[in-house]
Amino acid sequence: MAERSGNGTSPLVKIYGRLGSATAYAIRDFLHRSDVPFEWIQLATDEQARSQAGVDHLQDSRLPVCVFADGTRIECPTLRQITEKLGWFRTPSHSEYDLAIYGAGPAGLSAAVYGASEGLKTVLIERSAIGGQAGTSSKIENYLGFPAGITGAELAERAREQACRFGAEILLAREGVRGEFSAGKGTGYLADGTKIVARAAICATGVAYRRLGLPDEEKYFGAGLYYGAGASEALLTKNEHIFVVGGGNSAGQAALHFAPFAKRVSLVIRGPSLKCTLSQYLVDRIFAAPNVEVLTRTDITGLHGEHCLQEITLKHRDTGEERKAGTHWLFVCIGGEPHTQWAEEVGIVRDDAGYLVTGPDLLHAGQRPANWPLDRDPYYLETSVPGMFAAGDVRHGSVKRCASAVGEGAMAVAFVHRYLAHG
Repeated sequence: MAERSGNGTSPLVKIYGRLGSATAYAIRDFLHRSDVPFEWIQLATDEQARSQAGVDHLQDSRLPVCVFADGTRIECPTLRQITEKLGWFRTPSHSEYDLAIYGAGPAGLSAAVYGASEGLKTVLIERSAIGGQAGTSSKIENYLGFPAGITGAELAERAREQACRFGAEILLAREGVRGEFSAGKGTGYLADGTKIVARAAICATGVAYRRLGLPDEEKYFGAGLYYGAGASEALLTKNEHIFVVGGGNSAGQAALHFAPFAKRVSLVIRGPSLKCTLSQYLVDRIFAAPNVEVLTRTDITGLHGEHCLQEITLKHRDTGEERKAGTHWLFVCIGGEPHTQWAEEVGIVRDDAGYLVTGPDLLHAGQRPANWPLDRDPYYLETSVPGMFAAGDVRHGSVKRCASAVGEGAMAVAFVHRYLAHG
């Protein structure tokens, strides 16, 4: 069984693996979000594993195997190895930058475009794929200027190309782990030991999808349980009954994306209606889709299966009634949690949920935050550390929309200029 991503374009990568492999899913997801054409060859028997992938059996630890267009073969590759093979992995070219941006979602990409185009020596650091959560979206239809919609991966690729044309450096497969800030300079330490020194920084790391909090949840990740819209998996859900959990736009878009492929799509929400949480155009399309159903006031309370997900337990919030449903596909889009533990370590103010507090929200009864060293109020989008800004979903009080994130990224650069000029 072979499935192709990339709108018919010749694949740059062929992936040989078995369904239910978390590593294989991570590779498919990364390539899809990076807009790299690939072909997925699903192996179902030991004979197929031997004849097609050149390994001993279906459970061979060398799976998945990636074969690139030039014939290069990499067994069970890491995302960093794939990034290196694609020629995307690079080392910083400067010892110091004007602006370091962490996170390459819409806010970070926007900041990179505006920072580099306005003459700032700019570096953008991303732990995974370009685009962030928006990059996983099958279609963004309410973004200004794209009346027919655009996939998240395509929008991210266009923004990446634009940022690079203006001279921004992009470091992929790099994760920031901690930071140090002193007068007029900050140092970010990446997981591989690289140091990024910059006069100003923007945190645009967004949020990670929240987990269900169920026993054995990690066991099924990539083996029937997926976080996010799962756009890379649509072709694999043919004639299957899939479940999407969540009442926001990302969940609604996911349900509609799977509908042409899956036999049945069940959208599971905790509330009584989609109308309170979903854009009206999506509500209308969901109710018009013949194979999409909405299960209101319902929770997922159990995951079952020996090696991969085979069954889930659904519980009605009002009646307490429980029932089981067979499925190999569960996509979770239930809001996010910011990864900002590093901020606590350096004294940056966060709210109770971990989001970075910025600008006027830092003032209490007109008083600046404790340890604020400057004789001015924090700039809008500036955190409690001068010269460190936040934009997009990671920021307290942000509007969780792609266009808002893009606007905040551009706005943050304007305040970076002011900070660099006046402190």
